[in-house]
Amino acid sequence: MHAPDQIAVVIPSYKVTRHILDVIAGIGAEVSHIYVVDDCCPDKSGAHVRAHCGDPRVRVIEHEKNQGVGGAVLTGYRAAMDDGARIIVKIDGDGQMNTALIPGFIAPILAGEADYTKGNRFFNLERIRAMPPMRLFGNAMLSFMTKLSSGYWDVFDPTNGYTAIHADAARFLPFDKISRRYFFESDMLFRLNTLGAVVVDVPMDAVYADEVSNLKISKVVTEFAAKHLRNFFKRLFYNYYLRNMSLASIELPLGVLLLLFGIVYGATHWIESARHGVATPAGTVMVAALPLIMGVQLVLAFLAYDIAAVPRRPLHRKISFSKRHA
Repeated sequence: MHAPDQIAVVIPSYKVTRHILDVIAGIGAEVSHIYVVDDCCPDKSGAHVRAHCGDPRVRVIEHEKNQGVGGAVLTGYRAAMDDGARIIVKIDGDGQMNTALIPGFIAPILAGEADYTKGNRFFNLERIRAMPPMRLFGNAMLSFMTKLSSGYWDVFDPTNGYTAIHADAARFLPFDKISRRYFFESDMLFRLNTLGAVVVDVPMDAVYADEVSNLKISKVVTEFAAKHLRNFFKRLFYNYYLRNMSLASIELPLGVLLLLFGIVYGATHWIESARHGVATPAGTVMVAALPLIMGVQLVLAFLAYDIAAVPRRPLHRKISFSKRHA
């Protein structure tokens, strides 16, 4: 384990007054700085911590306006990096996240195996029965959409807020562009992929008590779906056309064009044949079917390439190597 003054914890604080002191008390000695970010909390949780917490590691930061969980986390990131933190862990203040797991989240980063670690509540299939059904359904939908938009096909549970990040990777994040509200965790994955950062899941169990989830299914199927679609096209442009060109850069657009041609051509002639009550000629069927088959094959080839292209070499190790040889 590296020197403890290199590990910081960020706790966004909003309506968690009942739990946050216990959360802070559970943070082990491996952490030297704890940043409680009061996101304009109506319960004055920042003042509550300042008045009742004697832990010298704790620093309270207060927002004058509510910025959402993402805004609070990014404020904590900035403060931790300014104080020289090497790894920054983010946990919630509502007691759902077991602080004893912090060493497990920072271990892959310290070992040079990851730039960003995140919790995965779906690893233990027996334990997920404790998850409320609506939350389980929402997370399953979000996981699929996040895989597609972020390019991290090997991670799950994208809305899990238990995370850790290497400061060298955090410095390259476009703080002004990252979503501030409930889309924060998913948007972080998209931004990290465009940097080529390595993301690793850490198995964990969730604790559900008397807290109320603010994640609504309506957001999943409307707002989140639109944002995932936007990020998907951005990622395609960044990774396959702006920064790099490969065979996959040709496979996807060609496959989509062939699929569209086959569908439009086939549907047009099928409708025309049905209108006149005659069978569609075999040649016409082949002209529609062949582009469809080729289109599907090309799109599948692109997906296979995209899945295999998940970043494997940690970004912070590349940065360290560059610094040593500058």
